[in-house]
Amino acid sequence: MTGRFGLYVILTDPVAGYTACAEAAVAEGVGLVQLRMKNRPPEEILRTAEAIRSITRGTRTLFIVNDDVRIAAAAGADGVHLGQNDMDIDEARRVWGEPGRIYGLSTHSRPQAEAAAAARPDYIGVGPVFKTPTKAVPDPVLGLKEMGAIIAAVDLPAVAIGGINESNLFAVLARGAVNFAAVRPVMQSADPRAVIGRYMRIWKDYCEKNL
Repeated sequence: MTGRFGLYVILTDPVAGYTACAEAAVAEGVGLVQLRMKNRPPEEILRTAEAIRSITRGTRTLFIVNDDVRIAAAAGADGVHLGQNDMDIDEARRVWGEPGRIYGLSTHSRPQAEAAAAARPDYIGVGPVFKTPTKAVPDPVLGLKEMGAIIAAVDLPAVAIGGINESNLFAVLARGAVNFAAVRPVMQSADPRAVIGRYMRIWKDYCEKNL
């Protein structure tokens, strides 16, 4: 996994369906796709994960499962993304035990990001940058300035997340967020490939001109 991959597609209740969104992400050359299914039976999550794994296998798109390292392992995923209240990174590495897996960690403050640096995940999520209804119990909004400060303070690839859309993406990138997630714009679209392609073009254009 490289440190610069741009749009990180997080699949959670997509209007177009999980497999259609995964196919769209692969078609547009997205670097990372995450399956995030909350409050669903493990069997359903595993079936969906296996379907997405079959779509991403053999492509440049890496597949990440949210929260559950055992489902990630059972599905043959490329990695797992953990929250602050999930299994810690060291334990997840022991449970999975397969070399070369990717471990991501959500952070919502500078102390959490600095603590994450000691565990050395492959990347951290930083957010929410803006107010978002994606989580039932949202974390405090960071804002652009604090988001940028966290990303600059930690020597890890970072993904900005939370309320990011086309109207504020340039401001997010300008504050140092090389990677980002735009969950609702993609998940609420009946044509996810068009939306993903648009965000990827915005990101590539910005990188060409500024990085």
